[in-house]
Amino acid sequence: MSDSLPPDLLPPMLRTARLALRPFSDADAADLLGIFGDPEVVRYWSTGVWTDIAQAEAMIAEARQAYRDGGLYRYAIALRDTDRLIGVCNLRGFFEQNRRCELGYALARDHWGRGYAAEALEALLGHAFHELDMNRIEADIDPRNEASARLLEKLGFRREGYMPERWIVHGEKADTAFYGLLRRYWDERGTSARPSVRPPTLPLEP
Repeated sequence: MSDSLPPDLLPPMLRTARLALRPFSDADAADLLGIFGDPEVVRYWSTGVWTDIAQAEAMIAEARQAYRDGGLYRYAIALRDTDRLIGVCNLRGFFEQNRRCELGYALARDHWGRGYAAEALEALLGHAFHELDMNRIEADIDPRNEASARLLEKLGFRREGYMPERWIVHGEKADTAFYGLLRRYWDERGTSARPSVRPPTLPLEP
């Protein structure tokens, strides 16, 4: 089973008050399909709605391989009390010389509006700046996605640019808004305490 990969081949676990950002388990596939099979979750994504469990299994396999290759930190966002996956977040597009990477995220719709996305991303961003030594983190979103824009701005991102008709999203032309967060912006915010960092373990320990 790929769940038994050695810890040094998996990203470290990040823990917050309510969440664990952990490596994916094979058992997460059904919850992943539920997230990316929801048209509302992927409403502003250039990819289509998932329809097959094989797509979730492919994401899990890709996350493991890409971490080993050094190109992607993709985490399962899980509730600490149940270990159920409720979302994903990732750092990708690493430019080592410039200490820069890109942020991505998605959350199950039945967990929107509870502060989970902000809690998870605050942990991931703190890890990126202070443990991975990133200087700049970027994100691009569909400007119609007002909730995502509010989330990024709450975390300290600043809107830096706009590109019209950059994507075709579900058959329609869609614009992109670019956001950036510098480490000095992050440090100036006086963010909350860093998350606890633990070696990865599967299944999640209490």
